[in-house]
Amino acid sequence: MSFLELKIPPVAQVIITAAAMVGVSKIMPSLRFSLSGSTELAIGLGIIGLSSGIMGVTQFRKAQTTPNPQALEKVSSLVTSGIYQYSRNPMYLGLVLILLGWALYLSHFLAFILIPIFIIYMTRFQIQPEERMMTQKFGDKYRAYVSRVRRWI
Repeated sequence: MSFLELKIPPVAQVIITAAAMVGVSKIMPSLRFSLSGSTELAIGLGIIGLSSGIMGVTQFRKAQTTPNPQALEKVSSLVTSGIYQYSRNPMYLGLVLILLGWALYLSHFLAFILIPIFIIYMTRFQIQPEERMMTQKFGDKYRAYVSRVRRWI
């Protein structure tokens, strides 16, 4: 277990990453690009990302379990229906899509480089610890779910 595991809430991680994207876009303005329709595409990605997150939270609420990644001890059921049939982490996938839309809106090459860093950080310090807890709590049922549904998409 690492000191950083489950320490920074995912929403804070998104805010930090989004602010870093703005920062890198200001440091090297020469790496900006122009793409026709990028604002509309950025908004579309943001809406899809937000929708994915909302669908994930809705499924947790239906199952009467907590969507709070900082309260793993309160998880009461394994959610495998709805959007969870396609992604084990639709809320985190939604955050990535929002960041992708933000990078597109900023129209800066370096902003896109921060997205894989966000994904790697989330996987290592948020998702993997959650998966360990889910395996301990739900055992074979969770392992069967992992074998049929991908972590991201």
